Amino acid sequence: MPVRAKRLDLIPPYLFGEIARLKAAARAEGKDLIDFGIGDPDQPTPTPIIDRLYEEAKNPETHCYDESDAGDPIFLKQAAQWFHNRYGVEVTTDQMVLLIGSKEGLAHLCWAYIDPGDIALIPDPNYTVPKVQTLLAGGQPYLMPLTIENNFLPDLTAIPTDVAKAAKLLFLNYPHNPTGAIAPLSFFNDAVRFAKEYDLLICNDCAYAEVGYDDYQPPSILQAEGAMDVAIETHSLSKTFNMTGWRIGFAVGNKEGIATLNRMKSNIDSKQFAAISRTAGWALLNASNADTFALYDLRRKRLIDGLNSLGWKLDYPKAGFFVWIPVPKGYTSMTFAKELLERAGVLVIPGLGYGENGDGYVRMSLTINGDVAGERVDEAIRRIRETVTLEF
Repeated sequence: MPVRAKRLDLIPPYLFGEIARLKAAARAEGKDLIDFGIGDPDQPTPTPIIDRLYEEAKNPETHCYDESDAGDPIFLKQAAQWFHNRYGVEVTTDQMVLLIGSKEGLAHLCWAYIDPGDIALIPDPNYTVPKVQTLLAGGQPYLMPLTIENNFLPDLTAIPTDVAKAAKLLFLNYPHNPTGAIAPLSFFNDAVRFAKEYDLLICNDCAYAEVGYDDYQPPSILQAEGAMDVAIETHSLSKTFNMTGWRIGFAVGNKEGIATLNRMKSNIDSKQFAAISRTAGWALLNASNADTFALYDLRRKRLIDGLNSLGWKLDYPKAGFFVWIPVPKGYTSMTFAKELLERAGVLVIPGLGYGENGDGYVRMSLTINGDVAGERVDEAIRRIRETVTLEF
């Protein structure tokens, strides 16, 4: 066999592939595993959306290649209407491109902009795709530490001037994976000013924007003054409607940025099955996932209250479905995750997997297979209390 491309040596094994192997091994040993891991919605796609897909799939027009410029025009028009309804921001379909899930869009944006040696500004810890794809494209990730002292927002003023001048892309992700942090509109205003000063394109991954609690609605960066000049945002139906396997989303924002991303994509993929696209557009304007969000809210409260009863002092996250937990004394993120798995049969994600600044934390997701009304959360807390030594 030929030798694989050297670029693959730049990246670690995909985090969730490793987690999947750990889960399989534990289950092969007969363990009753409580899985707070990957963050894949455990509830089904709402029935009206599935019914709509059936109707769209019966239409022969959806069975061919999508030969549109940037994605099915029906979907893009409906997504633009949803965006205006949600954020009060007028967008046109030439400011949008269909994505096969936001992960794909983030990856191709790196390849569309990053040449060997180019710099991308990337939070740490963070969802791994921007860093990995920057490396694969031959670029240099400049990691912006996210700390609890700064509410897990990057300190843009701490970026050296020469680095900011040399950078092309600034990646953000709010509501944030893995920390669950939120960004106020004032931060987005600061980020837009920073991008204009240093001629950067911002990409805010907004996949969790519709999972909010206590009437909190996360803002879009495109609500910031002047954001259309320097920013795009990726949105996904995966978490909004439990549609991770459907692979559908969109990017919206600066026309040049969208066109550049689309130029890369048009030479790689053939867009999404039009029946899925049209169903997704219909869902944005007509469907509800309130029952799932209510279940996440119940689990959120049970998990935080349970962990605090064990000695943590955690606040309730305001958005998303992740809880970011500092590890007890004497542990790293890896050793604590291993302890929970082996002693309690509780699977969590070690924070180190999201970057070096994630060490010292583990991530727990509110998407828990087999949980009906928080009983698996309660069971996990009981197991941790009875089997794991905790010191704070």
